[in-house]
Amino acid sequence: MAKTQLNVRVDEGTAAAARERALSRGISVNRYIEELVRQDTGEVGHTFVQAAADFMKQYESVFAEEFGAEAEGRGTGTQGPREGRH
Repeated sequence: MAKTQLNVRVDEGTAAAARERALSRGISVNRYIEELVRQDTGEVGHTFVQAAADFMKQYESVFAEEFGAEAEGRGTGTQGPREGRH
């Protein structure tokens, strides 16, 4: 992806915090700011939701076994937890 230069002005405290956070994560300040913008615009959220959906699909049978029809939205909500499982 092509890069473009963006200059911003922030107070010293914000600049110091950005430098410290980037250093603690082992990335550049540029990369840190880029990740913050991506989080704010929802790219990270979308990735999380997709990963959660993949997880649920992968373990669908485990959830169905544990929770039965309730896991599929067909339960009445009156069935309690299985004995011995908490």
